[in-house]
Order: sequence, then structure tokens, then C-alpha cells
Amino acid sequence: MLPTRQGSIRLFRLWGIDVHLHWLWFVAGIYLVSQRVPQYEAPFWALFEYLGLFSIVLLHEFGHALACRSVGGDAHQIILWPLGGVAYVNPPARPGATLWSIAAGPLVNVALIPILLGAAVALDGTGWAEGRPDLARFIRALQDTNLVILIFNLLPIYPLDGGQILRSLLWFFMGKARSLMVASVLGLIGGAALAVWAVRAQSIWMGMMILFLLSNCWAGFKYAQVIRKIERLPRRDGFACPVCRTVPPLGAFWRCQQCQQPFDMFETSAVCPHCATINAATLCPHCGESRPIQAWDARVHDI
Repeated sequence: MLPTRQGSIRLFRLWGIDVHLHWLWFVAGIYLVSQRVPQYEAPFWALFEYLGLFSIVLLHEFGHALACRSVGGDAHQIILWPLGGVAYVNPPARPGATLWSIAAGPLVNVALIPILLGAAVALDGTGWAEGRPDLARFIRALQDTNLVILIFNLLPIYPLDGGQILRSLLWFFMGKARSLMVASVLGLIGGAALAVWAVRAQSIWMGMMILFLLSNCWAGFKYAQVIRKIERLPRRDGFACPVCRTVPPLGAFWRCQQCQQPFDMFETSAVCPHCATINAATLCPHCGESRPIQAWDARVHDI
């Protein structure tokens, strides 16, 4: 279950993307800042460190969103909450597009490594580290934070970035449903292993994170089962999605845009048999794209 805008405030809008901050960030901020204050001579550096964490997470999520848009997907919202950040991305239902949209987030953290390392080296080279120990500690803390975020996100546990990257790679060879099912099962196993570690470490924060991961992993597994059922359905010859070229299933799997009654778009040429409404577009259950029924004629594309 992903976080929603409920309980969050809208911070700003950049490049058409709304950034929301959950109110629990402030609670977590008070706790984390209080834990880091003893590490500095000047307490305000602990606040800067927390703002640095905020910035790194935000850059990571913008990496996802902008990469998704670069391949023709939709991305309009980012929500930051105590367990991290979530960029709501909807890339085209292609393994390559999904892979790039997911991998771009960790790549931002990879790009930050030489930047932060360069700042630390420059600080040592100019002698500022000795005269400004708090600044040196701050840079090291940002380096550690960025590295932890990168390593954690690359764990092959769905729906972490690593799990979704694994799923995207498997998609090339196994298809949409089977790749999601394999990634979800591996995620459940990995999540269970992390749960054992969290219990031994007595980490409440890690326990909450693992519950979040396991719940989303189970949801991914159930969704994969639904996709598998759709893939096994009989197909209607003579039609194919103009975007992904998938032949549509045979049956009443579409709802009228007016009366919301189910019917078979291809049996009635997109005219609802219940209310006679002409539906302007037909949704592809495979890739999620909508196109007019005329564009689905496979014979046109074969010419």
C-alpha cells in the first residue's frame, strides 16, 4: 500500500510535478535531529543534515519522475514520508521504459557519490576540515546517507528499486506477468529475511519498513496472478493494440464510459449495448493505453 496525499502538505510544483510532504516527516525530523545534535559542536548542523537527507531523497524521486517522462510516461506527483519517498510514475508498459524509469532513481545517488567525494577532498585539501570540523562531519554524513539510500534501494526486494529493476530485466525474457510473479516471490523471501534481522536488531523503523515492503510485495503477487489469467484468455482475431500489438481478450472486459456496464468493445464496435453510447477510446488491458477502436484493426497494420 503506497502513501497518499492524505495527511500531507503540498510544498511546491516543479516541472509539472507536485511535491507533497507527510506531516510525520516533522515528527521523524525532531527525533533524528535530536539524535545527531551530540555529533556537532554547533547544533544547527544536525538540522542541516536532516535537510540534506530530505534533498537526497527528493533528487532520487525526481530522477524516477523525469526518466519516466522521457520515455513517454506520466509522472505528476511525489510524496515524501518517513519511510522514504514515492514518485508516482506510469511508464509505458514496456520492459525498457520501465527499467529506465526505475533505474534513474539510484543513478542519481550514483551521480552524487563523486560530487560529495569531491567536496570532501576539496575540504581536506584546503585545510578547512581542521578549522571547520562540523562542516567535515556534515559532508561525511551526507556521503554515508547517500550510500545507505543507494544500497538499500538496490536490494532485490520488490517493490524497492532493486526488485523492480530485476522484474524489468526478467520482463524481456519471461513476459509481464511471470516477471512480476518471480520478483514478488523473491521479494517475499527477502522481506522475510529482513524481518528476522529487524526483530533481532529490535528496530521499530526497520520493522515498519519491512511491513510496508511485504504488503506491497503481496499486492504485486496478486496482481501478477490477475495478469496471468488475462493472458490465458481466448483472443479476438483481427484486432491488435496499436501501441503494444497485443491481441485483445475475447469477452466483456471493458466498461461503458457512460453507464459503466461491462461489454465487449470489439463485438459491438465500441457501441455500448446497454445505453447505445459510442465509446471514444478502447483501453488495452496489457499496456494501459487507450486508442479509438478503428486503430485496433490488425489488418490495417499488416498492410
